[in-house]
Amino acid sequence: MEEEEEKEASMVGLDQLPSALLATIMMKLDVSSICSAGSTCKTFRHCASHVLSFIPSIHLLEIAPSIELLRPLLPPNPLMRSLKVDCDRLNDSAIRLLARPSLHELHLHNCGDFSGKLLSEIGSQCGDLKFLYLGSVAENRGRALHVSDLEELLSGCTQLEALFLMFDVSIFIRHNFARVWALASTKLTSLEIGYISSVMITELLNPNLEQTHIQPSVLPKIQKLSLSVDYITDAMVGTIFRGLLSLTHLDLRDAPIIEPRLTFDLTNSGLQQINQNGKLRHLSLVRSQEYLVTYFKRVNDLGILLMADRCANMESIYLGGFCRVTDTGFREILHSCSSLYKLRVAHGTLLTNLLFHDIRATSLSLTHVSLRWCNLMTNLGVKNLVSNVDLRVLDLRDCKSLGDEALRAIGTLSKLKILQLDGSDITDMGLSYLRWRVITSLTSLSLRGCKRLTDKGISLLFEGSSKYELQELDLSNIPSISDDGILSLARARLPILELRLRQCPLIGDTSIMALASMQAREEGWQGSRLRLLDLHNCGGITQLSFRWLKRPYFPRLRWLGLTGSVNRDMVDALARSRPFLHVACHGEELGADPSNRLDDSYMREYDDIDEFEQWLLGGEDSGDDDDDNDDVDDEDVAMEVAESDAEMEQ
Repeated sequence: MEEEEEKEASMVGLDQLPSALLATIMMKLDVSSICSAGSTCKTFRHCASHVLSFIPSIHLLEIAPSIELLRPLLPPNPLMRSLKVDCDRLNDSAIRLLARPSLHELHLHNCGDFSGKLLSEIGSQCGDLKFLYLGSVAENRGRALHVSDLEELLSGCTQLEALFLMFDVSIFIRHNFARVWALASTKLTSLEIGYISSVMITELLNPNLEQTHIQPSVLPKIQKLSLSVDYITDAMVGTIFRGLLSLTHLDLRDAPIIEPRLTFDLTNSGLQQINQNGKLRHLSLVRSQEYLVTYFKRVNDLGILLMADRCANMESIYLGGFCRVTDTGFREILHSCSSLYKLRVAHGTLLTNLLFHDIRATSLSLTHVSLRWCNLMTNLGVKNLVSNVDLRVLDLRDCKSLGDEALRAIGTLSKLKILQLDGSDITDMGLSYLRWRVITSLTSLSLRGCKRLTDKGISLLFEGSSKYELQELDLSNIPSISDDGILSLARARLPILELRLRQCPLIGDTSIMALASMQAREEGWQGSRLRLLDLHNCGGITQLSFRWLKRPYFPRLRWLGLTGSVNRDMVDALARSRPFLHVACHGEELGADPSNRLDDSYMREYDDIDEFEQWLLGGEDSGDDDDDNDDVDDEDVAMEVAESDAEMEQ
């Protein structure tokens, strides 16, 4: 009775608080926290609904809401300036909710079920947009895009400063494609396109190719350009630097399906045309091996030397697939670019320890270094590299010659935040070298495929310290990692958000129970913080684990990888009971774009259920309800959604 009276008294107190005060407090929170507060009592629920009508930003990228769940979150709001939504469960019927005249920033991801109408409606409704991101538009609908849709988008959004069209634009009719870009905002400074042919981009930036009279160049103020193309060619590179005189960032990536001919390839001549205006600060040229094992075979050290002469002010360089470039060419970059702080090389088949042999003689202060698939790099090269004591990101994935001595050198880098060592030849002893200085500063560690590691190494790594910042850990494809290693993680109480354990045959039910009960060393936090858990092809997972994967366990989990053959019915039941959980069963890599995840600065003190999810599903005051109805079937969800809509309309 006393507890009920105290609760009633507290509720009366909330009712008596000025609504303006509650609204002011809620305005300080992100949308996830607002909805979590709204699930606690009717007073907060009413206030949350009111706040959503004038909050300046709504970011929903961790879940993919249906239109029924999205509608109460997006009431009429003339003050909304920023909207970010995962549209995986939406289609054209949601366009009116998303395209709002007040918006300055709009991110729409996974728009595969939308048609080109999305582009035209944004153009007609969102005239004040400054930033627009559209991902995967019409990918599930075939050729549902027309040049007229793009034309209306570009002509209507006259204030655009940054445009990201992350889908295949080559389906637009080619001879009209270049023409409509003349309508683009003159304020546009950043442009990224998910896929475009090299011929189309050449015609776009050189409109005089097929014209009888000279026309002004399009996109005159572009500073940042990022393109994924079929082939990176000399003609395209030359056109880019002749047409975009203000360019400071260039990111080009291709993925050939056949070996390029001379006229459809990058050569030394093309590299010589880079940075003709001297303004370039960031350069990325990457040949992907997604479809074919191929390289830039027509570029050698001479091409890099010619390019380096124009790149003295370069700050970031990423070169992928330059198989004929040796240490001589790469060293010229280090010695010519005195402002360089980020160096990335992939598939540098001739790159060796000599790259960093005399790095101490330079004035460089590298903070980001990535050497992927550089198999000639050994421990000695890493020892010379770590003379850059300010290194914060070190990616040595698939450098198979690296061993414990490399880790001994890396162990001196007290500022290191991200370390990736996939496929290296390290042992438990080498891992222990990270324990004293590095492990307490790391936020991300990847040891995928380091097959000599065992549970002992994991135990040594997290022994003797009480403070960790580690949020992402990848222990996939390590045959000797077992439940004992995961128990060591749980005892260390790491603040992990993403844990990948795929292809670990000894991981079983005990690991799931330990992770479900793991608590981070943070004041006010109870329960597991995991947002991503990849258990694909873990040999010891049985039906028992599914009991621990249901609510209320893992309240923040958004991505889960399983082997579908374990028990398909149970996998499907789990997906139904947690509608906002992405359950992957086919071995695909998990996770959303890191740069688009919700801000995690505000942590809540709930230990039994995800209140944001509960609010979206139309739950009432959680304090009045028992917790024994955690398994939700489709009918329950539909009923709660209907009740939520009715309440919002009232």
